Amino acid sequence: MGYATASRRSIEAKVAAMSAEGLHACEEKMRADGVHEVAIETFAHYYRALEAGESGLLGEEEIEPVAALEDADDLPEVVGVPLDRTVVISLNGGLGTSMGMTGPKSLLEVKDGLSFLDISARQVLALRERSGARIPLVLMNSFATREASLEALSAYPDLAVDGIPADFVQNKVPKLRAEDLLPAEWPADPGLEWAPPGHGDLYTALQTSGMLSALIDGGYRYAFVSNVDNLGAVLDERILAWFAGSGAPFAMEAADRTAADRKGGHLARRAGDGGLVLREVAQTPEADLGAFQDVSRHRFFNTNTLWLDLEQLAAALAERDGVLGLPMIVNRKTVDPSERSSTPVLQLETAMGAAIGVFDGATALRVPRTRFAPVKATSDLLVLRSDAYSLSEDARLVPVADPLPLVSLSDDYKLVGDFEARFPSGAPSLVECERLTIEADVTFGADVVVVGDVLLDEDGELEDGAQLTGWLED
Repeated sequence: MGYATASRRSIEAKVAAMSAEGLHACEEKMRADGVHEVAIETFAHYYRALEAGESGLLGEEEIEPVAALEDADDLPEVVGVPLDRTVVISLNGGLGTSMGMTGPKSLLEVKDGLSFLDISARQVLALRERSGARIPLVLMNSFATREASLEALSAYPDLAVDGIPADFVQNKVPKLRAEDLLPAEWPADPGLEWAPPGHGDLYTALQTSGMLSALIDGGYRYAFVSNVDNLGAVLDERILAWFAGSGAPFAMEAADRTAADRKGGHLARRAGDGGLVLREVAQTPEADLGAFQDVSRHRFFNTNTLWLDLEQLAAALAERDGVLGLPMIVNRKTVDPSERSSTPVLQLETAMGAAIGVFDGATALRVPRTRFAPVKATSDLLVLRSDAYSLSEDARLVPVADPLPLVSLSDDYKLVGDFEARFPSGAPSLVECERLTIEADVTFGADVVVVGDVLLDEDGELEDGAQLTGWLED
């Protein structure tokens, strides 16, 4: 045996030992914190994939564009919809930290004095009253959002459904030191040593929490899943009938991509068998970013609104020992996101929409843009609070402006507290606004009206009733 060969084997043995040590340390850390064994095994699945050299990347040569999808606008009106076998699941794990919030994002006032959670609850109650079906609203909380959200939901005691808990809690995974894949340590704030495993944890958390069994035992077969901050995502009976009739285990609502959606995950087909897959930007090789952002090539984006057949989900989880095997996403960050000099870490995540690529027979439906109205920034919040939208009696968010205005706000408005201070009397009228661009620090008085294409690039205060008029494009 030559020296070089022996040396290489020695290095490989050390790497293998370090890898085994890292996974063992992660597993023990998770057990000590009470994480369910299925969630630990799911994490171990991705840890092993990472150490085996998998990057989670999906190159352009491995996929083909989706040419067309069945259209929700073409679905027929139906009767006999299985509403009494359907549950609404709302993803409610976010704190809105990018907007400067420290509590659940779902408790932010969004329209007519109501929060996201208020509106979600009222939508379900209105649907129950109209249909007579006992549809549960179930939250997927995080440890950080659970207590405050359930307290807020207690204002709606009629929401409770016998045998169905109001929520279940998503899992958490250790952040990994990038240099050696050991669990990161941060004594200054031990909470920062943990990361959410992405909303792909939905399937694992449904199982480990007992929620999946509770729903099936309660006679529920179909789940309508959406983000709590997407008020455009309302249970549509025609889509439910289409999904139930399809026999598919999984369906994704997809919408046409625009320039504003270039960084969002898009649908594609596997080059080998034509099956649908979801590709996120974090899964895209740098050389393929141009193709990823080409909205004329990859036409449909994932709205993160899904339909699940709970019985087929349970069968798939049982067959795979609880590990669905969603594509892995590796996010590179620092252990303290606010300190770039802190320890570089890897966060292993999955996307719930990626299940479209692991369920045989999974499908997708093209939906109108009105079913996608998330609030990711204060600019989105301003449009929703304005008269560009109205809130119907059954708590549906209805676009009034056509098209909806495009709003761009300076960094002075980025945090919710700063945003509120600059609109002390409420949002301006935007129903006749085409575009509002604010590049300065401007405080709005009451009853301000914006018409056309308006640019504000000087600091100042707008008096009550101010009329701002710009040029409308032909």
